[in-house]
This record gives sequence, structure tokens and C-alpha cells, in this order.
Amino acid sequence: MLWVAGVLGFFLCLMGSIALHELGHFSFAKKFGVRTTQFMVGFGPTMWSRTKGETEYGIKWIPLGGYIRMIGMLPPRKGDAPGQVRQVSTGPWQGLIESARGAALEEVRPGDENRVFYAKKWWQKLTIMFGGPAMNLLLAVLFFAILIMGIGQENRVARPVVSAVSECVVPAAQATAKCPAGATPTPAAKVGIKPNDRFVSFAGQKIENYPQLQTLIRDSAGKTVPVVVDRGGQQVSLQVPIIKNQMPDLKDETKTVTVGFLGITPLQEYTYERQGPVAVAEQFGSMTAHTAGALVRMPQKMVGVWHAAFGDEKRDPNGPVGVVGVSRLGGEVVAAEWPTKRKIAIFIGLLGSINLAIGMFNLVPLLPLDGGHMAGALLEGLKKFFARLFGRPDPGYVDVAKALPLTYVMAAIMIVMGGLLIYADLVNPIRLSG
Repeated sequence: MLWVAGVLGFFLCLMGSIALHELGHFSFAKKFGVRTTQFMVGFGPTMWSRTKGETEYGIKWIPLGGYIRMIGMLPPRKGDAPGQVRQVSTGPWQGLIESARGAALEEVRPGDENRVFYAKKWWQKLTIMFGGPAMNLLLAVLFFAILIMGIGQENRVARPVVSAVSECVVPAAQATAKCPAGATPTPAAKVGIKPNDRFVSFAGQKIENYPQLQTLIRDSAGKTVPVVVDRGGQQVSLQVPIIKNQMPDLKDETKTVTVGFLGITPLQEYTYERQGPVAVAEQFGSMTAHTAGALVRMPQKMVGVWHAAFGDEKRDPNGPVGVVGVSRLGGEVVAAEWPTKRKIAIFIGLLGSINLAIGMFNLVPLLPLDGGHMAGALLEGLKKFFARLFGRPDPGYVDVAKALPLTYVMAAIMIVMGGLLIYADLVNPIRLSG
């Protein structure tokens, strides 16, 4: 039940972020007088809607995004009268462009000439389209501020207290949830060490912290050592035969070394230290750089998602994840056996990271993303600047309809990527590690 509650809770937060993204577009569209006919969260058939003024507000059945519908997103061809729709031109791409242009212009009513998107000043169009990603970026900053300034940055310290006892001995690289047939019991299991036992001494040395205990265990391979543990207030003396096993090197976890092995997992203690605005800015900067790198490597990462979905490869924990996958992560956080404060911190961190990813993805300068319209607005501003500089006539708006063939290709790619991520998130999801 906790897992289901976490999934639904994170999903609702994600839908709220999408609604606020569209609100960012919507508020500036209204401010600059663009007639906006729809404000929708989701795609496909309408689940619920209500019309207020000139705008229909609603929720659709496919919760994979949202949109606002502004009239005049595609301009008429230069030289055409306002609202004029030409006959479809010859040629498959040109015909496609003119059909889309005609459909967009059919929404324009008499008196709407100054309320169409394409007729607005370039900086107004830029502001309208940036409003959506800006809202997600602001949400990311807000969540990071709550996490770092309100809760605090997490510090994890291992204590010399037993959290769990491994039942059998296997190399670290082959560790599984269940012991294979014929596996040797661990020394800890043999002598009866139990969860919540606290190490008082090991080989005659008083234990102050877990790193000290870990070093002593690793250095005692092949020896039987006296151990004293505190169990519920009583001291229990044990003779423990430390065996050899292959374990990750403490200096380089990509390598394995043969060291002493006991078979315990230490209890992790989490502390939180509140930081100031500078730490929030640093976190936002580092996460922005990481997200930008991930976007650049997206095609390569999607190949890995494909192999994970249809093969035996593991999902890359730093790879792309869809709505289903990130909601599942939210469920895992809520259901995990962690302190409540840690659950809240990780949940908020996930919300901050996903809002940053949504904002930056939408800034990619390709249609149909917001960044594509922003690139068109910036190009228009640049052309107008040089026209004024050299005393040339105003070049007018940039005809973004000419980019529709590329837009349809990009939309198809995004649909395929979204479908692949949903499938991979269902059959081979990314999971949290403790």
C-alpha cells in the first residue's frame, strides 16, 4: 500500500508540475493578448473540462504531458491577406505545410488580427514560450532550496552495529538475494551474530566506529578472533573464524581484493546539515551541467534502454526514465525501510531533478519543443536588428511553418522514445539503491 501511495503521490506531483509548466505559457499569453482557447493537462480524449471565458480548461486521459492552444501559432504565407487560406500546393511536404497552416488559420476569427501568436513582437513570443520551461526551472530551485536549506544535506555514517547478517558466502560480484545450493554459511551466521548487535571489541581492541571494525575484519583473514558484542544491554563473547572472500577494494570499488570476511551489514545513521543559498546555487549548477550532458548523450542512452527492454542488460541508473519509471521510483522511496526524514528528502530531490530535466528538455531548440519556437523568435529579433542596422525594410515574422517537416519527424521520434521508455519502465525499471 505504501508503494502504491508513493507512485500515485509522485505521479500527481508530476502532473502538477506539468500544469504549472502550461500555466507559465498561459499567463504570458494572456498578458500579451493572445487568444488561448484551451488549457489541457494530458493528451487524447477529454476526461473532464470546463469553459471559463474564452478558454476551455480540462484533463485528458493520456497523462504524458499537456498543452495550451493559442490561435495563430502558424502564420499565413507572406503576401496573403490575414485569415486567407490558399489551396494546397503541389508536392508532399509543401502540401503538408499548407494544410497545417490552413488548419491553424481557420481558428482566427474577424477581430483576432492582433490576438494571433505570430503577430506578436519577437520578445513577447520568446517570453510566452520560455514561460513554461522557466516554471519548471523555478520549481527545481524551490525543491532544491527546501531540500538543502530546509531539510539539510545528507551525511551517511556507518555505525558498528549490525543491520543484517548474510546467510552464505559468495563473491561480491555474484551476490544474490537467495543463497545458492551448497553455499557456505558466513562466519557471522555460524556463531549467531544477530541484527542490532553492537561491537564492543574485536581481537581485543575496543571498537569506536565502523571503519575501524571494517579494517580489523579485512586484516584478520584466516584467523579466529575473540569478539564481544552488546546484545540488549548484555555483553556476549564469541569466537569468530574470519574467512577469506573477494570484496570490493575500499580505494577503488571497480576492483576486487581477497580480504577477511565476516558477513554483516552495518547500520547506517543519517544526519542532515542545513546549508545556505550558495549551496542551493551550487547544487542547481551541478545538476544543470549533469542534465545537459545527459541530453547530449540521449541517443546513445536510448540504445541502452532498448537493450535493457528487449535483452538482458541492466538499466543505467543515470539513464533516461519516463513518467511510469519516475513514479515507480517515488513509490520505492515511500515504501523503503528508511527514516521518514530521508524518505522526504529523496522524494523532494526527485521532484527537483525531474522538473529540471523537463525544463531543460523543453529548451532544446527544435520544434515541436518550446525551444524550437524560442529559436524562431530569436531569429526574428536578430533579422529585425540587422534590418534596422543597415536601413532595410522590416523583414516581418519568421515563418516557422517551413520547419513542419522536421517537426513531424521530431514528434515521431519523441513518440517512439516515450513508448520505449514506458515499456522499459514496466519490464525492466530503474530501482533505487539504499
